[in-house]
Amino acid sequence: GTLEDGTPFDSSLSREQPFVFSLGTGQVIKGWDQGLLGMCEGEKRKLVIPPELGETPKLTGNGGKTPKFGWEIPKMGGKTPK
Repeated sequence: GTLEDGTPFDSSLSREQPFVFSLGTGQVIKGWDQGLLGMCEGEKRKLVIPPELGETPKLTGNGGKTPKFGWEIPKMGGKTPK
């Protein structure tokens, strides 16, 4: 992701490893839990997360800058929530 001024702060692409988590379980920021809902394999999305939905230790104290994230879901696994 990047901040609105273009400053990068994290990327699973640069680590060359997928970011694995369970959606809707509180493992990620609220903006991801809401913004990634309904995505399908192969879909791409760009999320602009308002500060109230994006607080994490990495983003705390960022001067109120809005984080932006690009997402691609190459593969999905696990169970679909009911």
